[in-house]
Amino acid sequence: MQEYQIKRGFKEGLKERMYDGLEESFGIKPEDNDGVLTISSGAFRKLSVKLGENEKTIVVDTESDITLYDNLPEEEADKIVLETSRKYNKYLEFVTGYNTKERKKKAADAAKKSR
Repeated sequence: MQEYQIKRGFKEGLKERMYDGLEESFGIKPEDNDGVLTISSGAFRKLSVKLGENEKTIVVDTESDITLYDNLPEEEADKIVLETSRKYNKYLEFVTGYNTKERKKKAADAAKKSR
């Protein structure tokens, strides 16, 4: 489970962006179960997103499809994993306002504070 901060100015309309972003990034309408949005796509057996504390973060839980490499040739499975990762990063940037590099820095800063 991973928690991501939301960039200032991106908090308004966050719930809608969470939903719309999944549909836009993965091409799938998410299932909404009491505020937890869930999809299954590519290398993700399950991807769940919900609002974090005080609606200032999102909490993402992913479950990988470990059978991918058992059922497909390695090259094809690698393509699916890379494409899923690209879509996931696109989604997180759309929702949080932070690109991959900025999210990594935020996570490192948070880890330093928790020591």
